[in-house]
Amino acid sequence: MIQTERLNIYPLSDEEMLDVIHNESNEALKAAYSEMLAGCLKNPEQRLWHALWVLQLNDESGRIVGSLSFKGLNDNGMIEIGYGMDPEYEGKGLMTEAVSAAVRWASKQPGVLSIEAETEPDNIASQRVLEKAGFIPSGVIGAEGPRYIWKNG
Repeated sequence: MIQTERLNIYPLSDEEMLDVIHNESNEALKAAYSEMLAGCLKNPEQRLWHALWVLQLNDESGRIVGSLSFKGLNDNGMIEIGYGMDPEYEGKGLMTEAVSAAVRWASKQPGVLSIEAETEPDNIASQRVLEKAGFIPSGVIGAEGPRYIWKNG
């Protein structure tokens, strides 16, 4: 588990991920979560790089307010972080706090040589999260939009 001032960030078990998939109404998210679970099952020794991690408030509510994932560790030592926040909790700095802590933790793990992210061109909030967390534009445009690379290492 990764702890920050306001959050507990931890990976879900395979069973918990199955529950999330079962209860997800958004088909795109359901497919993404299913792909993540398949990655966990196929690569148990690298499970943390495929799992869905949740962002839980570390207050009395214990509410889950968002999630993140690392999208696998590739052969070049690169992981890609992805994330999402419940709209009710956007604009409070929680995602910046989570992404910053997650990339600091990930950068210290064996085999991780670089951390990247990709965001839609018009998602200014996500771009600000990445910039505040120490990412800079890489100059590459990916499938979703501009790619960023973490430089705080």
